[in-house]
Amino acid sequence: MSQITVIAGGPLIADVKTVFAKGLLAFDDQGVIYAGEAAGYDPPAHARRLDVQGGLIMPGLINAHCHGAMTLFRGLADDLLLEDWLHKHIFKAEARFVGPAMVGLCTRLAAAEMLLGGTTTVCDAYFCMDQAAEAYQAAGMRAVVAQGILDFPTADCPDPARNLDLARQFIQRWQGVSPLITPALFAHSVYTCSPQTLTGVADLARELGVIWMTHLSETVAEVALTRRMHNNTPPRHLEALGLLDGLNVAVHCSALAPGEAELLAQRGVAVASCVESNMKLSSGLAHIPTLRAAGLTVALGTDGAASNNDLSMFGEMRLDALTSKIYSADPSCLPASQALDCATRQGARALGLGAVCGRLAPGLAADVVILRGDEPRLQPMYNPLSLVVYAAGAADVRHVFVAGRQVVENGRLLTMDLAQIMAGVRQLAVDVGRA
Repeated sequence: MSQITVIAGGPLIADVKTVFAKGLLAFDDQGVIYAGEAAGYDPPAHARRLDVQGGLIMPGLINAHCHGAMTLFRGLADDLLLEDWLHKHIFKAEARFVGPAMVGLCTRLAAAEMLLGGTTTVCDAYFCMDQAAEAYQAAGMRAVVAQGILDFPTADCPDPARNLDLARQFIQRWQGVSPLITPALFAHSVYTCSPQTLTGVADLARELGVIWMTHLSETVAEVALTRRMHNNTPPRHLEALGLLDGLNVAVHCSALAPGEAELLAQRGVAVASCVESNMKLSSGLAHIPTLRAAGLTVALGTDGAASNNDLSMFGEMRLDALTSKIYSADPSCLPASQALDCATRQGARALGLGAVCGRLAPGLAADVVILRGDEPRLQPMYNPLSLVVYAAGAADVRHVFVAGRQVVENGRLLTMDLAQIMAGVRQLAVDVGRA
């Protein structure tokens, strides 16, 4: 018989529309058994009980776009425009330092940072993704692991003509291996992937039954470049190729033209907004209220630590809510409930995991975060949703469960040797800093 865990002693956010003042959550490794008021459930005698002592029980956060291994490049090149950041610094660093061992180690660092900060699911799109998948599996983290594809040599594909074959092999290796690992495909962008490559990615995703994603309309410069290359904007280019209908996640979308949000919605594309990264690179902002009004599923992502520079989904929620208010001159345009929804339920939906996670409800996975109840900034607790978005931070996370398994206890990572990981990354960073 699976061990049942019962968590009580504080408010429970089951989803943004269902909050219990005196909540109780019961679950095992098969999923949530009960989520409701404490008075409504009689725990079995053999259950493990956890009193959160006034802390807040909530669903795990979902990072819908990240490049995990880029933790190695955190702080390497700051205060630059995207184009300069990429072409003068990041692409060169990646060519020299990215490889299987680096990705395995630095993705473990990313997984540790995210789990300790309350993120239980991530969509990681990068290279050497066998090693990334192994890292997330070791961490006990739920991950959509997307193999990166573009038309120039990469660490795991020196010959771009083989990128689709290698991507196929990656998908086939990981499909069905672990309930926590979902393989996927990532076409970097319309300016680094030819029409033939983009079509090949879409066809392969359809054939193998996986999702695919791409960076889309991240900057005005990208849109101008795409117009020069293809006489179209990025979304219209994909539409002309017949690929927009079938694209699962468009990342960034901070430079959409009028009518393009509606077009994406009509084609069933979800958007992953990465506000902190876009602000730091001065790339523009995806206006989430406008995207939601167009009917789009809008998820939130951190992007990589090289451009953020942290992987905190609490920061993403807060900044998305605040920048939306400034953009609209309307403080009600993206309330806390909607910001949290983007970081939980909408994130799960965007990644094809809506029937798995994103809420705490019977039958769904027990991906659970418990915030401390003894932090001054988390008191008083009039409105738990407001508290999560406008006051809480990654450092307030006390306990974390993924699929019913505890992976963080009292702020300590249980699944990996964090000191060893950080020592390894520091050693790699010596060489990066000398380059």
